[in-house]
Amino acid sequence: MIRTLGAYVTRLFAFWLAGVLAALAAIIFLLDTVELVRRTQRIDLPLTTLLKLSSLKLPHLLMDIFPFAVLFAAMFCFWRLARSQELTVIRAAGVSVWRFLAPILVLAITVGALRVALLNPLAATLYARYEALETELLRGRSGSSAVAQNGFWLRQAGADGNAIIHALRVVSSRMELFDVVIWTFERGDGTIDQGDRFVSRIDAGTARLEDGAWILTDATVSQADLAPRLERTLRVPTDMTLAQIQDAFAAPETIPIWELPGFVQTLERAGFSGHRHLLHLHRLLASPLLLAAMVLIAATVSLRPPRRGGVLVMTLLGLGAGFLLFFASNLVAALGLSRAIPVHLAAWSPATITALLGATILFHQEDG
Repeated sequence: MIRTLGAYVTRLFAFWLAGVLAALAAIIFLLDTVELVRRTQRIDLPLTTLLKLSSLKLPHLLMDIFPFAVLFAAMFCFWRLARSQELTVIRAAGVSVWRFLAPILVLAITVGALRVALLNPLAATLYARYEALETELLRGRSGSSAVAQNGFWLRQAGADGNAIIHALRVVSSRMELFDVVIWTFERGDGTIDQGDRFVSRIDAGTARLEDGAWILTDATVSQADLAPRLERTLRVPTDMTLAQIQDAFAAPETIPIWELPGFVQTLERAGFSGHRHLLHLHRLLASPLLLAAMVLIAATVSLRPPRRGGVLVMTLLGLGAGFLLFFASNLVAALGLSRAIPVHLAAWSPATITALLGATILFHQEDG
């Protein structure tokens, strides 16, 4: 009987979870498309491009709202059991609340693990493409950067041409590069015969970003058909700022979870902080526990028989608790990002505390 009951409540929860996710996905897709239409009123972009942007962003948004989908699905599932008197029959048969909650908790944790292992890489890849398209079509930013195993790479685009910058080490707080090589190219007309033309290579000991320029020291400038020349100080114009360069780094949301540990190590070897990416990694790892906590919150407010009344109040309390957890989680994450508290504490404490509180309330309700 217990196995049959577990299979039944698991199917019911899975049905509501699929329905809630589909409804939320449709609403989010519509709202995001409308927002893109509003943002592109002055830009002549076809509707198909906007729909493509919304589709690329949708999996990332679903990752964010997944805990709320689990909360709503669990509440609907428990309401269905209570209104149909099935919950009363289950209790009369002597089945503990933990016996029929266990399959739902297992399913929530399993779905959470699959979300991290499978949906996250897909969402990260598509969101990276969305960011690139949005930057190109809507923001009009120039330049991109990357941190690789052999140092720091940056491409900056100007009115007259492009420049590729490479440095072995970086002090990110003041954007100072060491062992720098800069290749400059003159912009062509875009045809095969008239592409970007190489202009010069600049080797420098250091490069420091100041207003409107890179200031190079001990620079050697090499140009075609000319002898190399030494410059004690050389100014290379740029329209990029420190904020733009830091924003150009891959956001944690655009990196699949399987690549995050290596990316953090690469960032730190290049001289940049991987704190933000490490926090994102541990929040992903803690998310299955967060989904289980959402089920426990739903159980505390939805396992009440309808004849006792107060259903609306308990529902509002459940929704309020879910949103409070969301804001508290973001607040704690901000504290972790500012290094006020350790990364592991910032990532794991909201889900852990909520799960313990939910279990405590259920024990009190069931066992007094």
